[in-house]
Amino acid sequence: MAVGSSAAGRPGTRPQVVVVGGGFAGLAALQRLQRSLPPEAADLVLVTPTDYLLYSPLLPEVATGVVEARHIAVSLRRLLPRVRLVLGRVEDVDLPGRTVTLRPAHGEPATLRWDRLVLTPGSVTRQLPVPGVPEHGRALKTLVEAVFLRDHLLEQLDLADALPDTPEGRAERAARLTVVAVGAGYTGTEVVAQTQRWLRRIESRWDRTRAGDVRWVLVDLAPAVLPELGPELGRRALDLLARRGVEVRLRTSVVSADEEAVVLTDGETVPTRTLVWGAGVVASPLVGRLGLPLRRGRLVVDADLSVPGAPGVWAAGDAAAVPDLAAHHDGGALPDTPPTAQHAQRQGAGLGRNVAADLGVGRPRRYRHRDLGLVADLGGWDAVARPLGIPLTGPVAKVVTRGYHLYALPAMANRVRVAADWLFQTLLPPESTQLSVVRPEDARTATAQGIGAVEPSVPS
Repeated sequence: MAVGSSAAGRPGTRPQVVVVGGGFAGLAALQRLQRSLPPEAADLVLVTPTDYLLYSPLLPEVATGVVEARHIAVSLRRLLPRVRLVLGRVEDVDLPGRTVTLRPAHGEPATLRWDRLVLTPGSVTRQLPVPGVPEHGRALKTLVEAVFLRDHLLEQLDLADALPDTPEGRAERAARLTVVAVGAGYTGTEVVAQTQRWLRRIESRWDRTRAGDVRWVLVDLAPAVLPELGPELGRRALDLLARRGVEVRLRTSVVSADEEAVVLTDGETVPTRTLVWGAGVVASPLVGRLGLPLRRGRLVVDADLSVPGAPGVWAAGDAAAVPDLAAHHDGGALPDTPPTAQHAQRQGAGLGRNVAADLGVGRPRRYRHRDLGLVADLGGWDAVARPLGIPLTGPVAKVVTRGYHLYALPAMANRVRVAADWLFQTLLPPESTQLSVVRPEDARTATAQGIGAVEPSVPS
């Protein structure tokens, strides 16, 4: 079934620009194309699984009930009035034939023709072939996963609070009150820090359980916490976690997991019912099926964001290996830009400009942008930030962190709603209700993020 047409070789018809992925890069590219191209210059089509852009940096705040889930879902239809939205996932790209094969949420696969193709499929949670992790590890990359994780944590504490004071009951209680989080980068660190702080605010919900009874174990193969922010801020974040009672195990990972325990590489078996999996991200599996050169799993692109060897194709965001022209280097090969929302937004805008130039409007440019800095919210008034290279901690960093998020949210309506959520959380008691609207099988990483399952390895 075909859902689009091509203008290739058909005089008098408009060329069709197909954008794959409605994340930061895809949205920014289409916004630039809307502004740059007159309506008669091209048809703009977006293929994406959802009708919203997810502002994923605030997912930990959704998981802790600070921010309402819909408030970080930015309507694509509202921001892209000239764009035809096709809901589905692209499974394959025929470069010579200039078509994409997509699978809609419901119905049979379809083909869509393109004259210019923009690949911005983003990233997915890194899945490692560790036995038990695909079934029992819970990631935090989608709204489904965030809502499920929040309900799951509340359920475990509810169950623990009701257990009898017997040897078996105490053992079961300890397991349900233990959280193992893998990944001391942004996702793992922010989830642990913010959730730990949130539970302290709602501990009166339980009769016999307090937030201090919960054991937090944060593990990572890396030698530092939040390495992206540098050693100084990483040490400060580590000290803060230690003061809160979080056990941080660096140079440590997971050997296996099941429904009752997690086995770590340091030899310890940790009884738990909660495994939070935040071991980084990798490019969308789509780019690996294109037959084009990859660099560290990301699609190789030139500095103008075009894909070499693929005429009419551009790529940006987490799935693209974009040379960082603004980086300091010793004369060797340029590093790639890191997979951050900040780079994705700016790459998308640059990509949109260059696609418009290819259609005869404006002039192309190479992508060059110096990172404005990174921020991490650790709950309460605690945060670490490095705006423009200046290290900040505490309340000042908190203000900078929230200010950056409001600036980066692509829609004013969402900014107002998120700001109101923060205000209400300051003035009103925190939310502690369990919605139970997500089935466990729907919250598995492979299902929630639309990626294939990873075959587990057999321990040697």
